[in-house]
Amino acid sequence: MTLDSLQPATVTGAEPWLALPPALATPPGAGAICDGEGARKIGRGAAEGAFSGGPVMVAHASLTARRLGLAAPGRSQDLLDVLELFAFARPARFCAPSAAGLALSLGLSEPKGAEAQAAALREAARLLLLELASPAYPGREEAFGLNETLGRAGWAWSPFVAGALQHQPLRPRQHRSAGIDAWARLPEWEDEAPRGEAGSAPVDSESARIRLEKLLQASGLDESRPTQSDYAAEAAFAFSPRNEEGRPRVLLAEAGTGTGKTLGYLAPASLWAERNQGAAWVSTYTRALQRQIDRESASLWPDPAERKRKAVVRKGRENYLCLLNLQEMVQAAQLGNGDLIGMALASRWAMHSRDGDMTGGDYPGWLPGLFATTAGHQASPANLVDRRGECVHAACPHYRVCFVEKTIRASRRADLVVANHALVLTQAAFDGARSARGLKQDGETAALKRIVFDEGHHLFDAADSAFSACLSGQEAAELRRWIRGPEGRGRRGRGLEQRLGDLCADSPDALTALNDAIRAAAQLPGEGASGRIAPPSGEMNPVGPIERFLAAALEQLRARTSEGSQPGGVDFGMECALRPVTEPVLETAREAARAIQAVEAPLLALARHLEDILDDEASELDGGARARIEGALRGLDRRARMTLPAWRSMLAALDNDTGEADPDFVDWLSAEAAFGRIHDVALRRHWIDPTVPLEAAVVVPSHGVLITSATLSDPTADDPFDMARLRTGSARLIEPARTLKVDSPFDYAANSRIIVVTDVAKDDPRQTAAAMRELFLAAGGGGLGLFTAIRRRPRGTVRASPPPSGA
Repeated sequence: MTLDSLQPATVTGAEPWLALPPALATPPGAGAICDGEGARKIGRGAAEGAFSGGPVMVAHASLTARRLGLAAPGRSQDLLDVLELFAFARPARFCAPSAAGLALSLGLSEPKGAEAQAAALREAARLLLLELASPAYPGREEAFGLNETLGRAGWAWSPFVAGALQHQPLRPRQHRSAGIDAWARLPEWEDEAPRGEAGSAPVDSESARIRLEKLLQASGLDESRPTQSDYAAEAAFAFSPRNEEGRPRVLLAEAGTGTGKTLGYLAPASLWAERNQGAAWVSTYTRALQRQIDRESASLWPDPAERKRKAVVRKGRENYLCLLNLQEMVQAAQLGNGDLIGMALASRWAMHSRDGDMTGGDYPGWLPGLFATTAGHQASPANLVDRRGECVHAACPHYRVCFVEKTIRASRRADLVVANHALVLTQAAFDGARSARGLKQDGETAALKRIVFDEGHHLFDAADSAFSACLSGQEAAELRRWIRGPEGRGRRGRGLEQRLGDLCADSPDALTALNDAIRAAAQLPGEGASGRIAPPSGEMNPVGPIERFLAAALEQLRARTSEGSQPGGVDFGMECALRPVTEPVLETAREAARAIQAVEAPLLALARHLEDILDDEASELDGGARARIEGALRGLDRRARMTLPAWRSMLAALDNDTGEADPDFVDWLSAEAAFGRIHDVALRRHWIDPTVPLEAAVVVPSHGVLITSATLSDPTADDPFDMARLRTGSARLIEPARTLKVDSPFDYAANSRIIVVTDVAKDDPRQTAAAMRELFLAAGGGGLGLFTAIRRRPRGTVRASPPPSGA
């Protein structure tokens, strides 16, 4: 039984758990409340009184408070957020954080106006409780156990949920768990035999057309689009076998919006995967397109279980819930140091999530911000994912249920892997560096044989970022944390000693290297580095060689940019050419290079020690021990053999400066600012032409590449695809890339209108916010507001929201 097919319980008589408090709705410009007698409009004063006095139900307590001009509230028995009830009753299900979003998620019609929204909010709460009361509700005992934990934590909904779940008999108490320990109840992944090398069976154009027609029928689309069929037929070229190594089949395909690119390339990609027992990778620039591709894969594999095996969305580790982090934060919250209610709801989500993706998957992003909770205690991705590279891999007690490990293994067996440009290019760079040293491909990455780069017009920018180096205060501080662990009181995390100490216990040389690395990392920036490098008072107090170098770099930036002397502070940061270098920068660069060398050398010794273990003790290592060592080596490889040498190279180039810039790279200094304050300073190095490493690491080693977008070509050029070849790494290929251009079926000239407003003072946030508010109100909602700077966005959005009527 799934929640989609669940029938709410039929209740006769007045049940106490359905005696709900009034529901308050405060959409922009209006206010209404709905109790047992119906919905009615109210003024701002009455809305404030209902919200502050309670008991009352709302949708998003913090947003409601903001609209009423009040501070975000803490949790209380008198304030019930229906979104929290939704997160409990329908975990890992989508819902827009509003009364209208709740109504639509529950199959109700969209409520128009404040009174309809208040009534819909009350009905949504009633329906959710009736779902919980249904005898067919899945996992009722588990839900009841977790609700008992929530009740002890003071959750306002707990009495209502308990009544609903007990509407039908439950198993005896001894058979119920507390429900909050998701890490102990998730299914384990199983090791499978590795997939063999993919075959070379071709995909012909006619087969691609036939597959596309079947996909359209499965999607319920009977509209015939000849251009889409032509696109699929031409896209099959990228899935034909190459004839020589280093000569991939590359197609640059522009297809205007509305052509149906996604199904157009999924048709030949899925055929190739079926015929050759391999994985076709689809890389995108945005999460929205990843979700779209994932949805459209349902036309290939309608059965959800099969689709979960065949189509995998692959992201970096920093996107997935870390169960060890969750356990630590739950335990802290149980001792009174955290948000136990938020953690319990996050744990319930983890039990039902498709893949544990917290940043773009099925985690309700609105959950951490419903009530006023300290940022460090929130059930947010910032606290629950592994952003600092602290994973201990097989040494983790939750390794066998880890979401990251499950996704990696699933991608090895999938037919279709959906990822983003950053992950694909970073993996390719890492594998390229390993192969250059004669090492085998990393177990966490995948041989990218057939790749589709959708949103291909972003490929140049993605390559520019992936194949770059940045020595900044923030990056260096992250490295220090990765080596030494957290150094502040009450901070969670694991340093190298906690992760690798036992692996080095039998080797005095390895222990010495470990201790040397920890000691040397003390020279890297620590807590409060930005305040010492760029303090508000202007009196620098850098500590250590890296901070002194960055402070000198900031002085050069201020001397050579007009932004550095602005009286009101720096709005958008600063940039300046590195050369000619000032004397303080040159002197501190030498000291910084020595400090980096002191960190790099022991990390390399540690890496060699772990490589020796893998080699010398190969017959004695079990799978878990090998996986743990390989995981540790990945972290050491990235830092000791890629990041630190790049930093040292940039600094050494200053000491050997002849006045001439490197013909392949561009170096510069930058400072990032927010709200008038500089918070980081960096030395940066980028390729002048990032398609050089893109071609070498990604395009040439592959067998077939399709680069597609709605905006690849330049219609004003003699050859419209000249610039596309230059910006996608296909201009220097031995076998020239093919090109395809398919026009959009939309008539933009007849169906769009652009209005340029010139009589609003854009530098006045009040005028801008008022103008945008009126535009949104005139449009009846459904608009999208884009701001030119993050600094302007919060002030503009708050001012653009009018108070309820009667204010």
